[in-house]
Amino acid sequence: MLFGLDRVERWLDAERDQLPLWLPVMLGVGVALWFSLPDSRGWEATILLGGALMLAGFALGAERRIGRALLLGGLAMALGCALAWWRAERVAAPVLPRPIVTDVAGRIRSVDVQAAKGNVRLVLETGGASGLPPLVRVTVDDADAVPGLVPGAVARMRARLVPPPTAAVPGGYDFARAAWFQGLGAVGSAMGPVVVTQASRETQGGLRARMTAHIRNRIEGSGGGIAASFATGDRGGISAEDEEAMRASGLTHLLSVSGLHITAVVAAAMFLTMRLLALSPALALRWRLPLVAAGAGALAGIGYTLLTGAEVPTIRSCIAAVLVLIGLALGREAMTLRLVATGALIVLLLWPEALVGASFQLSFAAITAIVALHETGWVQRLVMRRDEALAMRLGRGLIGLILTGIAVEVALAPIALFHFHKQGLYGALANLVAIPLTTFVIMPLEAAALVFDTVGLGGPFWWLTGQALAFLLWLARAVAAVPGSVAMLPALPVGAFALMIGGSLWLLLWTTRARLLGFAPFITGAVWALTLPVPDMLVTGDGTHMAVRGGDGRMRLLRPRTGDFMRDVLAERSGTNDPLEDLDTDPDAECGRDMCIVRMARGGRVWRIAATRSDYRLPWAEFTATCRNVDIIVSNRRLPTGCTPRWLKADRELLARTGGLAITLGASPAIETANRPGDHHPWVLADERRALRQAPDRPH
Repeated sequence: MLFGLDRVERWLDAERDQLPLWLPVMLGVGVALWFSLPDSRGWEATILLGGALMLAGFALGAERRIGRALLLGGLAMALGCALAWWRAERVAAPVLPRPIVTDVAGRIRSVDVQAAKGNVRLVLETGGASGLPPLVRVTVDDADAVPGLVPGAVARMRARLVPPPTAAVPGGYDFARAAWFQGLGAVGSAMGPVVVTQASRETQGGLRARMTAHIRNRIEGSGGGIAASFATGDRGGISAEDEEAMRASGLTHLLSVSGLHITAVVAAAMFLTMRLLALSPALALRWRLPLVAAGAGALAGIGYTLLTGAEVPTIRSCIAAVLVLIGLALGREAMTLRLVATGALIVLLLWPEALVGASFQLSFAAITAIVALHETGWVQRLVMRRDEALAMRLGRGLIGLILTGIAVEVALAPIALFHFHKQGLYGALANLVAIPLTTFVIMPLEAAALVFDTVGLGGPFWWLTGQALAFLLWLARAVAAVPGSVAMLPALPVGAFALMIGGSLWLLLWTTRARLLGFAPFITGAVWALTLPVPDMLVTGDGTHMAVRGGDGRMRLLRPRTGDFMRDVLAERSGTNDPLEDLDTDPDAECGRDMCIVRMARGGRVWRIAATRSDYRLPWAEFTATCRNVDIIVSNRRLPTGCTPRWLKADRELLARTGGLAITLGASPAIETANRPGDHHPWVLADERRALRQAPDRPH
């Protein structure tokens, strides 16, 4: 035993410079366990486990590296779980118990103009009037919007409000969880014009809103939306088709203000400050211009972060940029994994819920992969400057860019597949063009256009910016259109995802040969995900929508008038990038106005599935006979006890407990539910209290 501990001690001594990198990882493990485990018993066990690791560290001796590692690791894990628990309780706010149509009045906290969708999203502070939650979000069509809808104004409208929706199907996006930490108690849509009852002092909106509107007026379409996203972080002007093309081509990270944009702004501010101050010999001789330029860069980065809405990736990038500038001022190395770890630690301490969001995961995975790759010896030798021909220097740089792109794509793939069920395969190649184009062409031209607009001379720069953005969009569409450009995965289990992330961190954060052990969990998780069977049926949590896989492998929808959003949700969860057809087109389906019956051959038998698709009452005798002759029946209403299918009755009563369903038929049929039994997270408890009140109670 001592020999084993001595070997571990020697290994940790060899990795002593890497040990601090695991502090935010262990903090994140505690946060992740709070979100993953269902109730307080699991959360308390996590905190106790952290305490046990601390005691083990004390027992082994705090003077030894293994003892200090266990002590600090256990402390960080317990702190992470407790911090997430405390944060969830601290932000608790009333949630609407059931859908209602009511008059809504409140002060506008924020305005999100969704130009591509033709609407405006208002977050209103109601003060709890009329029994409403203190904070609600209402979507207003452009036709019903009126001048004066700016932060600080008081508005009134008639609206249909619903509780923040949970994941429609297993593995879907859980908006209720995100809304809980935002303090949103209801979301909905305005039913008619909005009336501004009290104007805001800022009649034209804040600087961010004015700049966004100005940019979209200068560049039309999605190009203007992308330009606005670079300057203010507002993505509302980008059409759904172009945003999907950016995602499929691996360029969607350009739309989220993060490290690339912060770096460009800070570097530009430092460059201009250095050049302008160097024009004065007196200043150049008396002041440390690099230090002054670093201060100007820090101020520019902080200002840009505030202008773009201070989202988590932007804050993380700003923190990292400021730390880099401090390091440069102190004569330290500019970018290291310790810097990345410090940024992650700060974000998790302030917003532990950020860990489970795609934005945090994608951002930190990308920067960690880049820095870890360039800290390896062979990559440093490959890209280091040397006396050689220009062609060789450019070739080395190109190889370095390709390797960086591949590393980023591999690091981001599990995250993209877990959250979005899809990942672009040619992103590394597309980014070779898109990143330099964005950094050195589009953003400088856009900045010049905004500056020259102050004297009315920005027109030529806007034209050049528009042409560059048009090329960026063409690149995204062209790459997305290449056959096989997108990898689809119906689901990535949480366990497989955890194995892949854990394996990746082990590979990236250690430097000795022991890092290679990280391949084992990564490959195990990948094989687990790839061998998971695709679902034969998807049922949403309200029972209204159903998708069934036909004999030709295509998924088809129960209701012909299913909206685009739900079509996309069901398509992604079924693992297809093609539009879903209607169930009426399936030769194995018999559909009428009120019901569909589908035959499906799986596992050596023929399954019969029935589903209601209207709210009309059905003849009792005929309906109960249908129930007895099918294996599965799906409905958005509570079905009578006389309805007894052979295997599963997925009606409103069952779905209120399970949430959405993913069903795999065959020799061993399986059901995956969106709701986990015994889940006591606060947003889940709020949903369970209202679940049985959400749909009309029709017996059959």
